[in-house]
Amino acid sequence: MRAYLDHNATTPLRAEARAAMLAAMDLPGNPSSVHAEGRAAKAMVERARTQVAGLVGCDPVDVIFTSGATEAAALAVSLGTRVVTSAVEHDAVLSWGQADRLGVDAKGIWDGDLSIAEGADVVALQAANSETGVLQQTMTLAQQCWAMESTPYVLVDAVQAVGKTSFKMATSGADFILVSAHKLGGPKGIGALIVKRGIDVAAQLRGGGQEMGRRSGTENIPGIAGFGAAAEAAAADVAAGRWEEVAQLRDLLEVTLADASKLTISVGKDAPRLPNTSCIISPGWKGETQVMQMDLAGFAISAGSACSSGKVRASAVLRAMGFDETQAASAIRVSLGLQTTREDVLRFATSWTAKMKKHETRAA
Repeated sequence: MRAYLDHNATTPLRAEARAAMLAAMDLPGNPSSVHAEGRAAKAMVERARTQVAGLVGCDPVDVIFTSGATEAAALAVSLGTRVVTSAVEHDAVLSWGQADRLGVDAKGIWDGDLSIAEGADVVALQAANSETGVLQQTMTLAQQCWAMESTPYVLVDAVQAVGKTSFKMATSGADFILVSAHKLGGPKGIGALIVKRGIDVAAQLRGGGQEMGRRSGTENIPGIAGFGAAAEAAAADVAAGRWEEVAQLRDLLEVTLADASKLTISVGKDAPRLPNTSCIISPGWKGETQVMQMDLAGFAISAGSACSSGKVRASAVLRAMGFDETQAASAIRVSLGLQTTREDVLRFATSWTAKMKKHETRAA
């Protein structure tokens, strides 16, 4: 029996999202049309907009649907030419920044130094890291930005935080928030940029003037409908405290692996983290090898963020935290979901331990 333990890469589609998508596929109308069929399609889009807004605590008009968080990031940074990011951002954000990065400490938390951001147009700090699960105090960064003469926009990548934590726009300090549906049980290929009221963004995709002129192109109705349904269900799960049980399973996993090998490092275990994420370093045992071996054993895990096609390399996030090249190349990420069971965790730990012992024997 296989166990899917890679929820930070993509979560399984929620039943609510699947039902909403099937209903959307039966709508023939274009939401830009004024006839009854068009109005029905438009109503479905606006319902989803309200559902996504409810997840992050903003007004529906602040939600711009995009093809995903990568496009949302590109739309946000279009407002400036100088973008400063932290050293542990996802590539979708990091690729827009200048060479100088905001530093992080050994736990992966922003070190509080914003001096390089003077004169920046946009400053980016993620809410939660996809590889380590470490949470950031984005409001602290925002308050420092507000005190700067240049007053840069604050961009917060909340892709991993929403749907797993009580993340809200009002307490994040963000001007822009990135959200992606497939990280919280929605379909792939749909996301959103949340824009603080009063900030205008210019459409980078031009043509039909959809999304109130901020992003042209006929709306992906099934994707948007699935996103909205998933957002509503995810918000309910957070409110019900369901992720607290997942955090207990994460802790069980880390304790069990640590007992198996004293060399194993649980990254960020002393920092505030997502409830479902474990980044495990076994020095000298390549992460990609572990991923392949565990795949053959029936477990889906990843090395790094696993969001770039075919990407297997030492984690830049771990290097920024002070780990050396060998350690950074020896990391795996195990990310649990609401359907993960205690049995899944213990079976994984048993299988991983057996393979780790074989590795140690060969390396001796």
